[in-house]
Amino acid sequence: MENRSNSKISEPRFERQEVHVTDKEYNDVPPEFENVKYGQNAHQEVMPVDSDGEKQKLRPSLNMHGLPDKLHVSKWLVIRQSELLAAEYDWWPFRILLLFCAFICGYGYGLDSNIRFIYTSYVTNSFSEHSLLSTVNVINAVISAASQIVYARLADVFGRLTLFITAVVFYSMGTVIQSQSYNIETYAAGSIFYNLGYVGVVLVLLLILSDFSSLKWRLFYQFAPTWPFIINTWISGNITSRANPQENWSWDIGMWAFIFPLSCVPLICCMLHMWWKARRTEEWKILNEEKTYFKTHGLVSFIKELFWKLDTIGTFIMTVSLGCILVPLTLAGGTSSKWDDSQIIGPLVLGVVLLPMLIVYELKWAREPILPWKLIKDRAVWASMSISFLYDFIFYMAYDYLYTVMIVAVDESVKSATRISSLSAFVSTVFSPFFALYITRVTRLKPYIIAGCGLWMVAMGLLYHFRGGKSSHSGIIGGLCVWGVGTTMFTYPVNVSVQSATSHENMATVTSLNYTLYRIGSAVGIAVSGCIWTQNLYHEIFKRVKDAKIASYAYEQPYNFIAEYTWGTPIRQQVVEAYMHVQKLETLVGLVFCAPLLLFSLCLRDPELTDEIAHNDLGEGEYIARDKDYIFDWIEDKCRKFVPGLHPKGRHPSFASQEAQEETRSIEEGQVPDDSSDVVMESGESNFKKLQGEFHSRRVSSHEQNI
Repeated sequence: MENRSNSKISEPRFERQEVHVTDKEYNDVPPEFENVKYGQNAHQEVMPVDSDGEKQKLRPSLNMHGLPDKLHVSKWLVIRQSELLAAEYDWWPFRILLLFCAFICGYGYGLDSNIRFIYTSYVTNSFSEHSLLSTVNVINAVISAASQIVYARLADVFGRLTLFITAVVFYSMGTVIQSQSYNIETYAAGSIFYNLGYVGVVLVLLLILSDFSSLKWRLFYQFAPTWPFIINTWISGNITSRANPQENWSWDIGMWAFIFPLSCVPLICCMLHMWWKARRTEEWKILNEEKTYFKTHGLVSFIKELFWKLDTIGTFIMTVSLGCILVPLTLAGGTSSKWDDSQIIGPLVLGVVLLPMLIVYELKWAREPILPWKLIKDRAVWASMSISFLYDFIFYMAYDYLYTVMIVAVDESVKSATRISSLSAFVSTVFSPFFALYITRVTRLKPYIIAGCGLWMVAMGLLYHFRGGKSSHSGIIGGLCVWGVGTTMFTYPVNVSVQSATSHENMATVTSLNYTLYRIGSAVGIAVSGCIWTQNLYHEIFKRVKDAKIASYAYEQPYNFIAEYTWGTPIRQQVVEAYMHVQKLETLVGLVFCAPLLLFSLCLRDPELTDEIAHNDLGEGEYIARDKDYIFDWIEDKCRKFVPGLHPKGRHPSFASQEAQEETRSIEEGQVPDDSSDVVMESGESNFKKLQGEFHSRRVSSHEQNI
């Protein structure tokens, strides 16, 4: 049999075999080794065949949690179909066409999100609820975090294109609701549907580009949808100033209900063209004859399995818990404290109580937990998840109210403030193609991720120092430029780093975990930022102006306030001092959390980027590949001199106690531990095999036993 570790992306040969299968389950092994379906009658089964004609062995299927995975066939088919689609676009002009279509799509949602963030502040201002800007953003982030999990798991069942079109529909639906809102509650409701669509578009587009790129070129492909920021940074200011959002925000938002879907048409046509080409191949025809769980068991059984596959109960509890904890933090402050209000205390207590319930449910009853332990226990995954969380948390601590600070406390125009607030994205985008091409040559990411986190700490220091007054104009620009360079070097590279350490089958899972923590980080960051803002700003303004009416006016309607109290007037300067004080608190929190961000970057693995889509040489029970990590090994070697109890120098595993326990169990079972293994093995392998054997013995029919 051909060695898989040396195999490239190829199209396997298929044979048909008539087999009677009765509710048979198959093991969660690499997808190129098996294809099964679930049926009550005899049907055709597609089996991969080696180059020498030998049929590969099928095994009973359990997911990584040791439970039956009845939707494994659907997931396998989607992954194989995506590989066949990628094979049809293996010619470089087609790849350029795909990147151009992704660029157009990114141009649509990038420009919209860039200016909608600005428009939201005018919406809250028009409702005299500007301080609720963080509340709306928290709701957006919580919904986004929950939908990441759902989209990633659905994408492996229904396919990328179906989920992409569904996300576009949600996007347009939410945009229409937001544009026609008449109060802050209606606008927040529209934000839920808008974010369901926005998150789905971004995640599915990322998965599509990942399916079509090798690890070496993965970063270049994932950067493609961000390149429109080079244009958007400069035209967004012109759009917001000409659109007059203070008066026309409804139309300014509503027009994107048809502009964005139009920008998605080229990508959809591109995907349909791939499908049209692939459907004529023999492999595709054989895959289409495969009967999935839906075809053999019907709609009701399929929905039931999908309910457990999505971990619907766990995701719902997580969403409600996060919302009940974070939203009250943004509502409790303002012109008067509301911490003694039952409407604030009640949801907060409910959210805290739901957290342990979520943990218990995920550990005891969830069939597909939100956090798959066998993946997240490795530092390649938990370190990248931690960085994703801190990235957005720190970002919103400094950025959430930056536009308002520049308008009120730096005296920037609408055009200038819009451009400056987009400057970090502009610098990041300009730098990204050169950095991505450079990475294709060095094929390592970890040193640059560490450097990027260090640059973020420098940028936060600059934003802490320059936070108000006309003299801060250049300082803010400089800080955002440094911020943009650092963003290029670690945000997307973190995703590529964790993708390069796992298999194609788990690629969507680890990507969604990163983006889920990314969205949770934004929710927490916005909530903490909003809490600091609402708890301090009004009191700081009142402390200086000594007039409750003026203080309320400046706090609730800052854009109307600056039109009446121009720059240089005494009251305006007092308000500027209040804004500077609160922004100092915001950026200080972000600066402090840059230290753990840098620490987690040191804990990442450093897999080599190859010409494969993902790791193809992971065996049974192996989820994360581990290459030589010079940086972590050097740190570990230095720490060994000061920390007693670390494992001997000759051993590479980072968690010695865990590895020792696994080796002890293997020895007790009569297995010889392989010290030369370059992968992290799953713990509790003996229990997994016992459960697998028991399940298989109960399921195998007499006909199969005879076979």
